[in-house]
Amino acid sequence: MKKRYLVLFSLFFVVTFLQYPAGSAEEKTEAPVRMEEVVVVASPIIEGNRVSNTGNQVTTVSRKQIDDLNAQDLPSALRHTPGVVISRHNYVGSFGGGDGGAVYIRGMGSSRPGAEIQMLVDGVPKYAGIWTHPLLDIMSVDIADRIEIYKGAQPVLFGNMTAGAVNIITKTQKKDGFSTSIFGSGGSYNTFIERFEHGGKIKSTDYYLLQSFKQSSGHRDHAGGELQDYFAHMGHDISEAWRISITANATHNSADDPGPENRPQERQGTFKTEDNLGIVNLSHVYNIAKGDLKFYWNNGKASWKDQYDLTNLFHYDTITKFDNYGIRAREVFKPWTGGALTTGADWDCTSGTVTIDRELPRPDSYFSRDTFRILSPYLSLGHEFKLMQQWILIPSVGVRYYDHSDFDDRWAPQAGLVLKDPLTDIHLFYGRGVNYPGLYAVAQSNMLWGGNLRWKDLAPETVDHLEAGISHFFGQKVRADLTWFHDKGNNRLIMIASPAPPHYENIGNFETQGLEATLTVKPVRNLSLFTGGTWIYERSPDNLPYAPEWTASAGGNLRLFQHLKISLDTTYQDSQYVANNRTLNYGGTSIAKIDGFWILNGKISWEFKWPSPRLTGDIFLAGENLTNVSYAYKKDYPMPGINCLLGINIKF
Repeated sequence: MKKRYLVLFSLFFVVTFLQYPAGSAEEKTEAPVRMEEVVVVASPIIEGNRVSNTGNQVTTVSRKQIDDLNAQDLPSALRHTPGVVISRHNYVGSFGGGDGGAVYIRGMGSSRPGAEIQMLVDGVPKYAGIWTHPLLDIMSVDIADRIEIYKGAQPVLFGNMTAGAVNIITKTQKKDGFSTSIFGSGGSYNTFIERFEHGGKIKSTDYYLLQSFKQSSGHRDHAGGELQDYFAHMGHDISEAWRISITANATHNSADDPGPENRPQERQGTFKTEDNLGIVNLSHVYNIAKGDLKFYWNNGKASWKDQYDLTNLFHYDTITKFDNYGIRAREVFKPWTGGALTTGADWDCTSGTVTIDRELPRPDSYFSRDTFRILSPYLSLGHEFKLMQQWILIPSVGVRYYDHSDFDDRWAPQAGLVLKDPLTDIHLFYGRGVNYPGLYAVAQSNMLWGGNLRWKDLAPETVDHLEAGISHFFGQKVRADLTWFHDKGNNRLIMIASPAPPHYENIGNFETQGLEATLTVKPVRNLSLFTGGTWIYERSPDNLPYAPEWTASAGGNLRLFQHLKISLDTTYQDSQYVANNRTLNYGGTSIAKIDGFWILNGKISWEFKWPSPRLTGDIFLAGENLTNVSYAYKKDYPMPGINCLLGINIKF
C-alpha cells in the first residue's frame, strides 16, 4: 500500500470522524408518508419514489413488493421497475453475468466486462473482482429488507462504477422479542425452494439469521440452476448514540447454459460462484451529526466450467479468484440551522487471479495476483431556505476526488436543486459518473494479448447525468411522478483487434434522453394500483443495447374476504438490441435485435392466523407468463411459457 493512502485516510478520519459526533451513513429511505395510511395492501411493483435533499430521485422496492411479485432473485424483483430492464435465460440462476443475468437502467450497464451499474449490500460494493462483473447470483434477494435503485450517476453517494446503483438494505430484527419464519414452495420444472429465517432482539442487542436453497432443472435441457444463501447479522447499541454491527453473507451457486435453441453444440457449460462478504459497521447519531465507519471484505471464486471454443473446437475452464476489501467512512453534519454538510472517504481495493485450464496447457494460462486501489474522498454542502407558506428551497453542491493506484486522478462533481411543499417535490440534479478500467484490462493483456502495456494509457469512462422531475400528491390517495433524464457517456472502453495485438481503447460514446412517469392510486382500503413507463426517445448510436424505446409496467393488489389476497403484475417491453458490446461498433457481428413482448404474472394467497399454536402465514399459488407468450431476453434463448409455484409461508 502506498504511504499516501494511509496518510490521507488517517487525516480524514481524525479530522472528520473523531472530532464530531454522527449516525447512519445512508439517508433514510422510508416510503412517502403523505398517502393515506389506512391502506392494508402494499403498493404493487415499487414502494415509491423519493427525492433526496441533494436532488436525486431514488426508487424503493420493499420486502412487501418482493413477496407480492414472488421474486426469487434480483432480476425478478426489479424487472417491472420503471426504467429497468433485465437479461436472463434460466428459470433459476444467472449464468455468468452479462446477458445470462444482468440489470440495466435506462440503457446503462450494457458494457461487459466491467460494471456501470454498481451493486451494493448495505452501501458496500459486491462484485466479481478482476472482471468487475456484478454477478447477480451473489446478490441474494432473500436477505433484502428493501432495494434502492439509483437511476443515474451518484458521485458523492457511491463513487466508482456508478452510472447507476442498486443497493440492497439487509434484514434486521427491529422489534423486541423473537420471530421465526419457514418458507417452502415447488412447481414447474422440478423447482424446489425453501427458506428459514430467525431473528431476536433483547434490550440493546439484536440478531438475524437466514438460510435459503433454490433448485430447478429449468425449462430447457441443460438449463438447471441452484442457489444457496447463508446470512447472519448481529448488532449492539453501545450507548444511546453509538452502535456496532457485524454482517456476514455467503452464497454458493451454479447455473447451466442450455445453448441457443436448436444449436446445443454451442452450449457454454456451467457457471459456478462461491462468495463471502463481511461488514463491520461502527455508527453513531447525535443532534448535530451522524455517521459511520465500515470495514468490508468480499472474497469469492467464479468457475466457468466447460467453455467451448467454437474456433478451435475444444473445452476449457476459466477460474477466477477475487478479493475486494476496503474502508468506507461518512459524516453528515448540521453546521447551522438548515445546513447539511456531508463528508467522507472510500478506500476500495480489488485484487485476484485468473487460471485458464485448457486441454493443451499454454504459458498464457495464469494471471498472477495484482491489485487496484482507489482512494476517493468526497464533500457535499446544502442548505434549506424556507420560502412563503410551506415551500422549501434546497440547493446543494458536491464533489468526489479519485486517486487511483494505476490511472490518472479524476474529479466528479454534482449539483442539485429541490423545491418542495407537503404535497409537491420539484427537483433538478446533475452528476458525473466515473468508471475506471478494471483488472480485466491487465489480465487480458498479460494472458491473451502478448503482455502489451497499452492498458496503462486507458482513461476512465465517464457519464454525465442530468435529470429534472416533479412529484405531486393529488389528495391522499393518488401520487404521480414525471422525470426527464439525459445521459451522455464518453471514453467507453471498446476492444479492437487491429492494429495487433488486441487491446482496449477509449473510443466509445453514447447518449440517451427520455421521460419516465409513474402513477400510484389507492382508491379504497383494500385496493392498490400502480402503473409506470419509460420512453427513451433519443439514443446514440441507434443500436445501443438494452435501451428499448418503450417499456411499461402495471400492477394491482386486492384483498377480498379479509383473508384472500390477489396480486397481478404485467410488463410490456419494446424490441431492443442485445450484444456483447466490448467489441468495435457496439457488438459488430454479435449484436442482435429481439422482439418486444408483453407478459402477465399473478399470485393468489390465502392468509391464516391461528391462536393456538400461535401461527400466522399464507398458502399461495403464483404463476408467471399466464398468457403463455413466446419471448426472450437473449437471441435464441426462449424464456419459459406458463408456469407456476405452490407454496406456504409460516411465521411464529
